[in-house]
Amino acid sequence: MESVSEDVAALRSFNRYFTRRIGALDERYLGQDRPLGEARLLFEIAGSRSGVPLRDLRTRLGLDAGYLSRMVKALEAQGMVRLGTHPDDSRMRTVEVTDAGRAEVAEQNRRADALVSGLLRGLAPDQRRSLSDAVATARRLLRLAALTVVPVDARTPDARACLDAYAADLDARFPEGFDPADLVGPEEVSGDAGVFLVAYEEGRPVGCGALRRTEPGVGEVKHVWVHADARRLGLARRLLAALEAEAVDRGLTVVRLDTHPALTEARAMYERAGYTEIPAYSDHVYAGHWFEKRLPRG
Repeated sequence: MESVSEDVAALRSFNRYFTRRIGALDERYLGQDRPLGEARLLFEIAGSRSGVPLRDLRTRLGLDAGYLSRMVKALEAQGMVRLGTHPDDSRMRTVEVTDAGRAEVAEQNRRADALVSGLLRGLAPDQRRSLSDAVATARRLLRLAALTVVPVDARTPDARACLDAYAADLDARFPEGFDPADLVGPEEVSGDAGVFLVAYEEGRPVGCGALRRTEPGVGEVKHVWVHADARRLGLARRLLAALEAEAVDRGLTVVRLDTHPALTEARAMYERAGYTEIPAYSDHVYAGHWFEKRLPRG
């Protein structure tokens, strides 16, 4: 058998233990008339106030279209959900919970709460807090691990949406406001000139960053931004590392960046990432601090 790292072995061992403890392997999850997959799908459908498109459920739950279709039909046969079409697009199939399905989800939640309460009963209050903190940390790190960071054309809708949100955030935080005309142009961050990265979570853009070549061997990091829903995961640091890797691949040995005095958390992140504050290298109107980092040769 191929050897695996301790990290992989530890996570797999925990998965086996936890799925057994919560009854995920039972054909009748929580003692109801369906396995965990159908129970989770019913929970997601019940969370929508109106019909939810099947394609949204596929994306949200990461399900194969055929498998999702079979589970929806099973729930429909049980009287838990009903199928329909989107009011604005008759080609889009939707599904919504019935009154019976909503009552079933309420009972499912009651049983799930009782199960978890039973799991926690043997722990002291400080141990419960430790467990809750550990679960929060695990969820944060697994979310970060599941994010993808990819180069995109800066003219694409996802890239422009990230830049628009970045500009809006800065406009709200800078005392003098922010002029979107200061954003990099697509030609500055494409081809040999540079690169534009977008971070995705389950198909949704949640962050971005850019690198542009400013002189031989030197690049500049621009517009590192993270959506509010994805902050405190470590995504900004991951974007910064990805931009540094792009710089190395392009033969750059130095990356620089500047930041506004109001962005104290950004300055702290750059320092933790190994950047050193240097004298001003540009007359950028929004800059109050300038940083530089030497990179290893590729």
